[in-house]
Amino acid sequence: MEILIMAGQMLLGLSILVGLHEFGHFATAKYFKIRVDKFYIFFDFLFPLPNVLNFALVKKKIGETEYGIGWFPLGGYVAIHGMIDETQDADSLAAEPQPNEFRAKPAWQRLIVMLGGIIMNVITGVLIFTLLTYSQGDTYLPASEVRYGILPSKLGEEMGFRAGDKIVKINGRPFTEFNDVYSPDVMMGSNSFYTVERQGQLVDVPVPANFLDRLSDQGPERFVMPRNPFAVDRVNSGSPAAVGGLLPNDRIVQLDNKKVEFFPEFQKDLLARAGKPVKLTVERAGALKTLDITVDEEGHLGFFPKSLLKESVRYYSFGESVPVGTKKAFGVITNQITAFGKIFKGEASFRKSVGGPWEIAQQYGPTWDWVWFWTMTGMLSMVLAFMNLLPIPALDGGHVVFLLYEMVAGRKPSDRFMENAQKVGMMMLLTLMAFVLIINPILKKIGI
Repeated sequence: MEILIMAGQMLLGLSILVGLHEFGHFATAKYFKIRVDKFYIFFDFLFPLPNVLNFALVKKKIGETEYGIGWFPLGGYVAIHGMIDETQDADSLAAEPQPNEFRAKPAWQRLIVMLGGIIMNVITGVLIFTLLTYSQGDTYLPASEVRYGILPSKLGEEMGFRAGDKIVKINGRPFTEFNDVYSPDVMMGSNSFYTVERQGQLVDVPVPANFLDRLSDQGPERFVMPRNPFAVDRVNSGSPAAVGGLLPNDRIVQLDNKKVEFFPEFQKDLLARAGKPVKLTVERAGALKTLDITVDEEGHLGFFPKSLLKESVRYYSFGESVPVGTKKAFGVITNQITAFGKIFKGEASFRKSVGGPWEIAQQYGPTWDWVWFWTMTGMLSMVLAFMNLLPIPALDGGHVVFLLYEMVAGRKPSDRFMENAQKVGMMMLLTLMAFVLIINPILKKIGI
């Protein structure tokens, strides 16, 4: 069920974003009176072969445009009449350009059409983050609340953190929100370091140059977590916790004969007992009760914890939410640029920095949380805008480069050149897809 929820969220999120992206191209083309032959979510052919397995799950022609949902769940497209792309080549455009064709329009109009999808993704990302900021505010854990210190993961220990350390400074400066510990500016910056208080002394813990690669190897676990006292929040139906009688608001005080104080340590202790029966002592309505529960094979009981550290919420008016949401949205692009810089400088591995659909689905998570769903979708919208702007033939950015050349040089590349560039770009994308979807997962599976 968890896999279905993750896949469902990813599919819905990407469908929304692809539809809006293609609508950006569609709307700008129609505005300049360019004929649009098709508007499809997903492909109605075996991408990238436009004449193979042509069929749609749903389609309807309205006016001159056929709208539909294709069978091949990878992206989507608009077929703009008179434009060389994955649906049309130079041979199909041998006749003289007609007034309603893409190629008959001035370069500046064609440039706006090609930027339409990117602009739509940026607008979508900014709008999502603005509305989330306005409706939810910013929930944060004050650094002063982390009074029990932190628990590092294996990576955190390798960096130099120790259980119980209290992080008091980041890059030599005090901070007020614990989430600043995970700031991309710190984790991807140069010469970043944390200062911790340990047994009455201050110790600097540097962020290694290859931190992103090591973080990727670790998986979704945080490299440090606050040591937080906790209670049971929700119990999954049919889980070991539910079968064993664990209830919401229970406070787990003992695991077998070991005292339980903080959730991260409790998680580690459960993992060490994966697949084994345990005795939990819980405090319920002021009384102690012992429960017999068998930990599942992954080291989980099947409940959601409720941290007893007090979080704070910062609320904004709608006017204040616009610049804050915009900054959050463009922060995603800034992080992408920084990550690319790390790759080019050899401080991060390209192989470990890219992820396919499964990694995206995992980021959405195994439970359907609408706030997190829209947060992830807003982030993906900005990532899609950035990736589509890359100057690679077959992407919008490749078309933009050729149009800018035409506007500067006063002449456009030939249709045959554009067709060949499209083929080269498509081969690059297919190679990248094969690497991300097939080769990279195999390499990770065998530990390379």
